[in-house]
Amino acid sequence: MDRRFLVGVGLTAAGVCGYVVGTVVPYPGRAFSLTAVMLGITLAAIGDRRGTTA
Repeated sequence: MDRRFLVGVGLTAAGVCGYVVGTVVPYPGRAFSLTAVMLGITLAAIGDRRGTTA
């Protein structure tokens, strides 16, 4: 697996968890959870190279 893909999946999971916690308990910086989700999805999309040949 590509390192970017794994980082993207991790960021997406952390961002979703941060968003869920932020809906229950307001905390400073909770808006960054949406940024983590967007960045994580992007990294997972560009990091997954199963269908290409190098």
